[in-house]
Amino acid sequence: MEFNFLATFHQHSVMDFPIWKHFTSTIIPFLELYLTQFQIVLNFVLLNFLSTNSWGQIPSSLGDLRLLELLNLGFNYFTSDSSSAELSFITSLTNCKSLTRLALSNNPINGMLPYSIGNLSTSLQLLEARDCKIKGTIPDGIGNLSSLIILSLTNNELSGHLPARIKDLQKLQEMDLGNNKLSKVSLHFLCALHRLGAVNLGENKILGSIPKCLGNLTSLRYLNLSYNRLTSTPPVEIWNLKDLVGLDLYSNLLSGSLPDEIKNMRMASWIDLSINQFSGGIPNTLGEMQNLKFLFLQNNRLQGSIPESIGKMLSLDTLDPSHNFLSGSIPMSMENLQCLTYLNVSFNNLSGEIPSKGPFANFTVESFTSNGALCGVQRFHVPPCPSISAHRLRTKKVHRMMYILLGVILTVGALSFGYVYLRYRRKDELSSRANLPLVAMPERISYFELLKAANGYNESNLLGTGSFGSVYRGVLEDGRVVAVKVFNLQIQGEFKSFDVECEVLRNFRHRNLTKVISSCSNPEFKALVL
Repeated sequence: MEFNFLATFHQHSVMDFPIWKHFTSTIIPFLELYLTQFQIVLNFVLLNFLSTNSWGQIPSSLGDLRLLELLNLGFNYFTSDSSSAELSFITSLTNCKSLTRLALSNNPINGMLPYSIGNLSTSLQLLEARDCKIKGTIPDGIGNLSSLIILSLTNNELSGHLPARIKDLQKLQEMDLGNNKLSKVSLHFLCALHRLGAVNLGENKILGSIPKCLGNLTSLRYLNLSYNRLTSTPPVEIWNLKDLVGLDLYSNLLSGSLPDEIKNMRMASWIDLSINQFSGGIPNTLGEMQNLKFLFLQNNRLQGSIPESIGKMLSLDTLDPSHNFLSGSIPMSMENLQCLTYLNVSFNNLSGEIPSKGPFANFTVESFTSNGALCGVQRFHVPPCPSISAHRLRTKKVHRMMYILLGVILTVGALSFGYVYLRYRRKDELSSRANLPLVAMPERISYFELLKAANGYNESNLLGTGSFGSVYRGVLEDGRVVAVKVFNLQIQGEFKSFDVECEVLRNFRHRNLTKVISSCSNPEFKALVL
């Protein structure tokens, strides 16, 4: 993935003024003459030659425009002074102390950056020279450009190492040094640039490993380290960059397994890990990456199956895990990926039915070639799945047997539990009955005690008389006031009445019924104590 750090300038071009209509049609060698004639009268604040198809050498007299703030010579055919290996016009621009933006991209200026680049304005915020055939190394003096926000030198022929003082560019937010020949570079220098939002060091010859400290660059949104010679396992800290939008590690020598922590990159839209030596399985946690649109995993050593959770990545547009050692089937859940436009699972060991619904309706045979035993519809050029029905039938039978076995286990468990419960309950009941005489023995009151309590059944203690006997008030020895119901034994059926009333009062409990304390019964006397 290539990052475009070209700043867009919206100021009015000098080409908009009538005095310059003729100027733009002249040959660039006369530029110095024009500058000499006009610089006495006017110092330009902005000089914009963007895409005017101008050509020739860039004159050193540009430095006479001391109030120059923006110089944009991009997308033309300008060259540098062929008599010098260095870009001499940059030295002249050190006189422009107000210069904030210098754009030279897409010109064949073909030279080396002079050390004097560090003497440019300390107000310089943008230095852009993409596709300019710049050679050599980046001078150490670049560290003097303390206000620099954007540095774009991609698609050149820069080689060797990066200067140590590049760490002094503390305001740097975008660094694009991709597609050069940088080799003697340790990525630890990036850790000192805490404001970095985008880094492109792809297509170089950088050796070594990815440092853990990159995980501290919380402002980082894009990281491109592709086409290098990086080794070892990426640190877990990289996967914890929760605001990282794009990660490109394409074509390195990185190894190890993909950790579950990859899910922490919740804002990631683009991840390219292809052409490395990653092994192990595809993490099931990928399903939590709801913003991921492009995932490239091809040409690694990944094993295992494609996780079912990929069917939850509803934003996924492109998925390529081809040229690995994946096995198992393609998850049917991927039929839910309505945004999926490109899928390549070829050159694996996949088997089973190819889904045919959802986005699979638009895929072709190229997406599934060279796998172990895939089957499905004819347009995928794979054999039909004759055993699908039998397989599903066997699956249903297995499920049915499992359900039956589970039901038997639950039934046996329930019966066993009920048996144990009833056994212990019966044991408790027997134990309760054994102790019943000790705790539930009815109170015993003798005939003589009742006689004394009711004052010999004196009429002064009589409370009332009924059809089966009389009720007397009594006071027991412990002070309790009771009612003694004495049955009339002379009336026919008194025994039956006594028995019935005892049985009824024994079985009924109600707040409006008087509690029976005891009874007194012998052949000549029967009474209830209430």
